[in-house]
Amino acid sequence: METLASDIPVILFGAFDRHNFGDLLFPHVAATMLGERKLVFAGLASRDLRACGGHQVQAIAQIAKEWGERPVDIMHAGGELLTCTAWEAAVMLLEPAQARQVIARFDAHSEGTMQWAREELGLAGHAPYTVPRSLFPCARHIIYNGVGGVDFDACEPAMQAEVLSNLNAADAVGVRDRRTQVLLHAGGVDTRLLPDPAVMTAELFGTEIRRRAQEGEVAQLLSAFPHGYVAVQFNTSFDDDEILGELATQFDDLAREQGVVLFRAGTAPWHDELKCYRRLAACMRSPHVRIFTSVHLWEICALIASSRAYCGSSLHGRIVAMAFGMPRINLMHPVQSGRLTKQDAFAAAWEEQGMATTVDVWETARGIRQAMAVDRMRLEEKAGELAAAYRAGFDVLCRKLRA
Repeated sequence: METLASDIPVILFGAFDRHNFGDLLFPHVAATMLGERKLVFAGLASRDLRACGGHQVQAIAQIAKEWGERPVDIMHAGGELLTCTAWEAAVMLLEPAQARQVIARFDAHSEGTMQWAREELGLAGHAPYTVPRSLFPCARHIIYNGVGGVDFDACEPAMQAEVLSNLNAADAVGVRDRRTQVLLHAGGVDTRLLPDPAVMTAELFGTEIRRRAQEGEVAQLLSAFPHGYVAVQFNTSFDDDEILGELATQFDDLAREQGVVLFRAGTAPWHDELKCYRRLAACMRSPHVRIFTSVHLWEICALIASSRAYCGSSLHGRIVAMAFGMPRINLMHPVQSGRLTKQDAFAAAWEEQGMATTVDVWETARGIRQAMAVDRMRLEEKAGELAAAYRAGFDVLCRKLRA
């Protein structure tokens, strides 16, 4: 009897084995749009992130041992997967305290990092978030869904060669920005440009997100700030006395008109930490600042969707704001000045023309006000355009999965 496509499981693979806002969203989007297909949620480590809105995730190395000789489809669910090294991936899967110990341990002996990472992950490659066909020799189709690799040309040659080999062996590669598309094309990889999966957040999950806004911390914030608030986020690279002092000045200026709410878009190592926000709040003179403590996926979405604007270092904070037709701007760290970031690359491909992409620390208040001055009707139209573009691109990527 012929096996139907609907009977063959889809392994959804990505970095949703750790707490990071965008990565947690990707499997929800893919699972909803794939409909009735049987799904296996896979990362580099086995994790249960259901308590914060994620999934119960199985380690891809273990899945390969169990399913490697069976027909499966594999979809890389999205994200900046093409430049994530084995070392970075393994460290980000640790608890923050463990990560600091491991980084300190290898600080003077970096030659041991690759061996340690391979032992941690149970995989041999340089780029663990790209699945080689050799790991699943009976795989029918391998798909990359709106992935990114803005700094791909800066990767080590061995890693570049591995990524290009894995992508060339895939059935379809969708990328979310033109910079990544150009770099992969130079390596001989055919790609399709489509928006990041998170542009579907409002269309697919808006009902649940709006319900979340009517309860808990978000409802309390809406009550505390009747004139609204700006949702603000930044990672630990901003934890510097001079930078935090300047941000305090900028947000004090902004807080004369509305509240300022600080939230975490990721708790994995190198992402966001409460201690940084507490330092900023202590530097501010205004009482109109709050720290949002929830790290639940849908509550973070509700916080952004209910705000007057988003400002932060997270690309997916921006994209979720885009999905809800909200003003948005990314906060740029001083060391990024003059460099093309993934935030810049995505905005260049998909942002409303004339909309500011990033703002530096010393211009934060002005940048947020400029973002809020953009016509809201046009922002809502852009949200619809992005969702339509993603649906069209996703359908093309997945044609073979339905065969």
